Amino acid sequence: MQTVTCAVMEEKGKIFLARRKPGDRLEHKWEFPGGKVEPGETPEQCLKRELREEFGIDVEVGEFLCSSSHAYAHGAITLLAYKTRLVAGAFTLHEHAEIRWVKPEDLKSFDLSEAGIPIAGQVKELFAGK
Repeated sequence: MQTVTCAVMEEKGKIFLARRKPGDRLEHKWEFPGGKVEPGETPEQCLKRELREEFGIDVEVGEFLCSSSHAYAHGAITLLAYKTRLVAGAFTLHEHAEIRWVKPEDLKSFDLSEAGIPIAGQVKELFAGK
């Protein structure tokens, strides 16, 4: 099972989502962005690296929020969600077709990747009323 990280980034009461580009695995699905943990790398280091590579931004990785597991056709993953804060940089899309800042209560109206759906439920509860 592959360990994958994802960022739950909140700003002004909205959560950051990114949509996979056409031709990618899980094309057109929305996700909490992140990526695969490489050998010798902590999940936190992975998340910082992935967000720099995918969006050109620097983040501070905070507390672990929750996890989700899913068996896709291409392999099983465990998705680790971390509270993440934007520190610097302007968003440039390298690996995604689109990004959005979404109200927590609207997360489930997006076509999320299967592993991301349980994370969205946790995020909605975490940020309810903020």
